[in-house]
Amino acid sequence: MKKNPIKIISLFIVGLLVRLVPFRAPNLEPIMAMQMPLSRKYGSVYAFLFGFLSIVLYDSVTAGFGVWTLIAGLSYGLVGIGASLYFKNRTGWKNYAKYAFVATIAFDAATGLTMGPIFFGQPFMSAVLGQIPFTAIHLLSNVSFAIVLSPMIEKWVMKESDILVSIPEIVRV
Repeated sequence: MKKNPIKIISLFIVGLLVRLVPFRAPNLEPIMAMQMPLSRKYGSVYAFLFGFLSIVLYDSVTAGFGVWTLIAGLSYGLVGIGASLYFKNRTGWKNYAKYAFVATIAFDAATGLTMGPIFFGQPFMSAVLGQIPFTAIHLLSNVSFAIVLSPMIEKWVMKESDILVSIPEIVRV
């Protein structure tokens, strides 16, 4: 399986730029939609690194590093490993949507329900109640991006011959 670093780096940069858009809703980002097809093509190591480094680079540019960087980065890395296992023999928008739904719930539970109570003394029920609107947005965006973007990204990364492909070619079914 031939690795194409230009495709991986291009997706990584687009993901970072989307996350840097000012005034965007929290958790409205295409990282998981990109990570799932990459995991199918390149496997668990690349999928882990894509998720982990997406968090680390974003935090280095914006919030700075903290315990949240490690927890969120490792969580997104684990989402990538899970995706590489799940998508070994699966493809299609329905599977992308299913995985995005389950992985988003797991990610938000692991990050949103641990960091506040464990590291910042937040009451657990406050963390749960505060997490609900963030998880709702995260679910809506991740599942939507999984349905729309992941199949197009999969088609692009699976194509061996071209590094850059026109938008009409990606969208063509």
